[in-house]
Amino acid sequence: MKAVFRVAHALRRFAGAVMIAGVSAVSALADDRPNVLLIVADDLALSDLGVYGGEIETPVLDALAAEGLQFTNFHVLPTCSPTRAALMSGNTNHVAGMGVMAEFIYPAIEGRPGYEGYLSDQIASLPEVLRDAGYHTYMAGKWHLGSTDDRAPFRRGFERTFSMMNGGGSHWADMRPLTPLEPMIYRRDGARIDALPADFYSTRTYTDELIGFIEADQGDGQPFFAYLSYTAPHDPLHAPADLIAKYADHYVAGWDALLAARVEALQHRGVIPTSLEIPENFLALAWSDVPAEQQALYARDMATYAAMIDYMDMSIGRVFDFLRDIGEYDDTVVIFMSDNGPNGAHATAYPGNADGTYLDTFDNTLENRGHPGSFTEMGPGWARATAAPFRMFKSFTSNGGIRAPLIVRYPAVEGSAGGTSPALIHVADLMPTILEIANAPYPSTYGDRPVVPPIGVSVVPVLKGTALDVRQGIGVGYELFEMKAYIEGGWKLSRMPAPFGSGEWELYDLLTDPGETIDRAAEHPEHVRELKTHWTDFARDNSVFDHGGHFDTIYRKVYDAPE
Repeated sequence: MKAVFRVAHALRRFAGAVMIAGVSAVSALADDRPNVLLIVADDLALSDLGVYGGEIETPVLDALAAEGLQFTNFHVLPTCSPTRAALMSGNTNHVAGMGVMAEFIYPAIEGRPGYEGYLSDQIASLPEVLRDAGYHTYMAGKWHLGSTDDRAPFRRGFERTFSMMNGGGSHWADMRPLTPLEPMIYRRDGARIDALPADFYSTRTYTDELIGFIEADQGDGQPFFAYLSYTAPHDPLHAPADLIAKYADHYVAGWDALLAARVEALQHRGVIPTSLEIPENFLALAWSDVPAEQQALYARDMATYAAMIDYMDMSIGRVFDFLRDIGEYDDTVVIFMSDNGPNGAHATAYPGNADGTYLDTFDNTLENRGHPGSFTEMGPGWARATAAPFRMFKSFTSNGGIRAPLIVRYPAVEGSAGGTSPALIHVADLMPTILEIANAPYPSTYGDRPVVPPIGVSVVPVLKGTALDVRQGIGVGYELFEMKAYIEGGWKLSRMPAPFGSGEWELYDLLTDPGETIDRAAEHPEHVRELKTHWTDFARDNSVFDHGGHFDTIYRKVYDAPE
């Protein structure tokens, strides 16, 4: 069978692709263009991977970094769907329809452009452009960019899909949701799936499905774009029992010890400065103050989280082995990333869960944590430790929420294997990068409608080693849930509500203070003025809505934080 696949692979490289009506002439180059495999983890911290300094075993991704380029200054959005919207559009979350997550739309913003809560029609999506340029387009995993039939990934450019439409939920076959207000929805291509097989486990099943999609079209002369969108390690924390047992003793020393170990490892690898301040964690007790019986439960939760990442790494290895078996691995660009930082919110933060009624239906005894019927999360203690040395975690525009791992393997570039880049990269840059690699130009119109071109910047020059940075003089603006920021030239202007910030504009030197502990606004008013002007331009250009303190209040309630 391997020989058959390799013959088909060789024919593809020399015969070229069969043209179909309506496909751009650029697809005539399909025989020479690489496949693209885009892998997204869900709520994974920068330092969770071994190659970034984590203690969790991730040999497959560590090896991928050794074959490609590891980025240490990659920025995403603070939460899942806004990041994924930027990834699929090459644009800001507002232009892409996710000015706010669909779960948090309220009357004042309902119906406003940029706040649709699904992937906007004013952009052409990454799979739409690649499909029309002659690529097969496959997706397995989390979508979170629209839950209705007409907003499914099958309607936005993917030829084959096995998709979970929601933001999260059980990783097992029971389909128990994050909140009873949002039942879990799965779809295969355009059809809704009413029940999952008994042996379903999200990471394993998504991996199986994607491999099946690629295998079905082998030898037909077209390259593929495959989007493997895991829900690991998003809560609820669920993992196979043997892997939970593997990490059972790893975290008994607690989150303070883990924070110190992670920071030291990051410093040893040159990801962060060797001398820096660590922001305090005012949302969690010191580990020594946690009662012993609670320590045992929390250690089990972190072991489950680690097990989820370990299993994901092994599953990615299965995809790579399959691509090697069919002779496609060396012709596949691989991009691995996380959509935001680790999640420090409790399950009560999900709409409808505040009173605990739904959550009380789960069995969260020590023996059952991580198994079917349980619902546990990291909480602020572990999230803060895994996000270290950065400030806060998921949902915040501080580095703990928006600085994530990124590894790119680009086989066409020789001599770049094992490199590390500190270049500022934003998630919106990945679509232009992929389109350049695929020689697939972005259209000025799509169907019968005009579309907004990507604002991201291709990082191919960085991948090829012809440039150290592609964002010289090009900043990155942020707004989500009233969290605001602008990053440019090593400086970051930030506004987060009290007590997470001062509630005023703050200025940080990210090169020396990635933890954002020393506000430099008073020392550098000129930088504040310049970056504030840039943020104001960003807000105007993206029709950012002034929420008037709406989410400030919600954040304080979610984290039980003082006024």
